[in-house]
Amino acid sequence: MTGELEVLVPTRDRPVELATTLAGLAAQDHPFDVAVSDQSDGPASFDTPPARTMLRALRAAGRGVRTCRHLPRRGLAEHRAALLAGSTARYVLFCDDDVWLTPGAVARLHSAIVELGCGLVGAAVQGLSHLADHRPAELAPFERWPGRPEPERISPGTAAWGRWTLHNAANPVHLEQRHVRPGERWVAYKIAWVGGCVLYDRRALDAVGGFGFWPELPASHCGEDVLVQWRVMERFGGAGILPSGAVHLESPTTVPDRSVQAWDVVAPGAAP
Repeated sequence: MTGELEVLVPTRDRPVELATTLAGLAAQDHPFDVAVSDQSDGPASFDTPPARTMLRALRAAGRGVRTCRHLPRRGLAEHRAALLAGSTARYVLFCDDDVWLTPGAVARLHSAIVELGCGLVGAAVQGLSHLADHRPAELAPFERWPGRPEPERISPGTAAWGRWTLHNAANPVHLEQRHVRPGERWVAYKIAWVGGCVLYDRRALDAVGGFGFWPELPASHCGEDVLVQWRVMERFGGAGILPSGAVHLESPTTVPDRSVQAWDVVAPGAAP
C-alpha cells in the first residue's frame, strides 16, 4: 500500500456502475490504494465478474485493495465515517460509485491539493448527455482562485452559495472550454461545494471532525458531504479544478428521499 492516497468508494445496489467506476480507477497512473464498502440489499456490488476483474487489475498494478460489507445501514454520513476510520492515508479521495474518471484525473487532483495547500480539491461530475445544453447564466459565478484558496464560510443565502450552478448538467465541460488556457495543467476555482469526487487533506478533514456528526442525523438524509466541505473550507480553504475528468454515469439515484439535508440539522460551523 502507498499510504499517501486512498480512494474510498461507498456503494449500494450498483454492480454495473461500480464496475465502471473501478475501470476508471484501474486506468489511472498515479499511485493510490482503494477501499470499497458495500451496503447492498442483496449480493455486494463488487461481487460480480466485471467488478472482481477490475479489482484484480488494480491489485496487479500494485494497488492496495480492500473490500467490505458494512451493514446495517445507518445513513450516508455513517457510511463515509466508517470508510474514513478504516483508512490511514495522508489524502483520501471520496469517489461515488457512479463516477468514471478519465485517465490522469487522480494525478491532477493530487497535484492540485499539494500545490494549493488547501483542505480539499474537487472534480465536479459532468453529465455528458447535456453537452449541447449550454447555460451561460449558470456559468456566470465562475471565479478563479488567484493563489492558495482562502478560508471562507459558505451557507445558503450567501453570495458564495450561488456558485452551485457551476456544476449542473455539462457545465464543467463548458467551463473547461472557456477557462482552461493552452499549457495549463489545471485551473483552481471557487466553489459552493463539489459532489461525487472530492480529495481531502486528511489532517484538515480530521480537524473538523470528519463525518462524526452522523449520530445527529436520521438514517435517511443527504447533504452530508456538503456539510463536511463547508467545515473544511471555513478553516482550510478549498477549490474545484478544471479539467474535471469526473464523468457522471447518470444512473437513477439510490437516495430518493432527500427531505432531510444535513446542514439543516447540524450547524455548519459548530465545533466537532
